[in-house]
Amino acid sequence: MAKNYNLMNSAKNYKNSDECYTKAEAIYPLVKYLDKEKIIWCPCDTKESLFVKVFKQEGFKVEHSHINEGQDFFHYEPKHWDILITNPPFTCKKEFVKRVLSFKKPFALLLPLTWLNDSAPYKLFKNEPLELMIFDKRTEFINAQKTKRISFKSGYYAMGIFKKAIVFEKLDEKSLFDEKE
Repeated sequence: MAKNYNLMNSAKNYKNSDECYTKAEAIYPLVKYLDKEKIIWCPCDTKESLFVKVFKQEGFKVEHSHINEGQDFFHYEPKHWDILITNPPFTCKKEFVKRVLSFKKPFALLLPLTWLNDSAPYKLFKNEPLELMIFDKRTEFINAQKTKRISFKSGYYAMGIFKKAIVFEKLDEKSLFDEKE
């Protein structure tokens, strides 16, 4: 039986263990695949998130929500949105993806590519038209305390975004919104 996740009850643990920020270099490659007439929902993001900032800078309409603002993804959904894009908490990625799939809307989730070695993606996507964006190098993330940079091979698991099974994109070294060294 699947776990009943309520991240609000474990916000402290969630924030400490799963709050890692995506650098803009991993967000810009998505822009050319998105329709500016669609509303993007970033469900793990505050207004300070680079997902929110980059998409707004590029002219997209964006809804954002975050557990620390009382909007637990497992129990919250905005009224109007068309595409879901985020870097979800990795510790509950299976349950997160299951909920995303239940919406039956386009999405792109930045997740470890090594997750393909797990049985969960097979079970979740075996009857779905999974799309992948694979980068030319490891993706770097910044921990919540902004004291440590973490990198590993990751990419976007998506549906209804790329229009083909696999796309390959380069990560640019720096961008307008990246943290100063």
